[in-house]
Amino acid sequence: MAKKHLILGIFFLFFGIEAHSWGQTGHRVVGWIAEQHLSKKTRKNIKKLMGYESLAIASTWMDEIKSDRAYDHTHDWHWVTIPDGMRYEDTEKNPNGDLIESMERIIAALKKGGLSQKEELEHLRMLAHLVGDVHQPLHVGRGDDKGGNDVKVRWFWNNSNLHRVWDTGIIEGQNFSYTELAKSLNHATPDHVKALQATTFRDWAHESMNYRGPIYDLPEDGNINYEYSYKNWPIVKDQLLKGGIRLAGILNEIYG
Repeated sequence: MAKKHLILGIFFLFFGIEAHSWGQTGHRVVGWIAEQHLSKKTRKNIKKLMGYESLAIASTWMDEIKSDRAYDHTHDWHWVTIPDGMRYEDTEKNPNGDLIESMERIIAALKKGGLSQKEELEHLRMLAHLVGDVHQPLHVGRGDDKGGNDVKVRWFWNNSNLHRVWDTGIIEGQNFSYTELAKSLNHATPDHVKALQATTFRDWAHESMNYRGPIYDLPEDGNINYEYSYKNWPIVKDQLLKGGIRLAGILNEIYG
């Protein structure tokens, strides 16, 4: 299992572009929605730290630093492997860290305090990104296809893979800006917000596993386009909304 983690880590290191959860548009949707659900105190404290940088813009930073060797140690933090029928607690853990472990560690550090301004800002940017990652279902991988990267498909008659379709294909096919998409989704009731924020990081990962059925419901020839997008667009929208509301809940705990 340790060897498998090493191989997967090397894959994501050299082919990291395939592992960008949601792409820029999706991540920024999560960040924008989160900002709408911050308490006044949280908003003030985050503004003090981030200045004019919004959560929407900060949310893509962790993908941008993949080209900086100083952050090579963070590559495996974007994903986690939980095979079908298992829970995270029962899996053999990646020694380099994983998506769930990283979120828990970063949140604990932010709550404890004592970080330098640079460290705190980087932790906050990472958190904004990783909450988005765990809501992209293929960042919670089965362990047999590199989170869908090995599943070759023809997306609207162009060569692609299943991971890329879920990162960017479905969202970009709608031709929304991130603000247009975020505003169209941000209509949760107070009770819905409360219910979503009452769950844990591990709950979110296990939720993502529940979508494997429709995600892997592919034709034999691997050609997917309008029908596949139509069937799965509601899942994408729901996951983006959940990610934003839950990110806000965590930040309100830390800074509110």
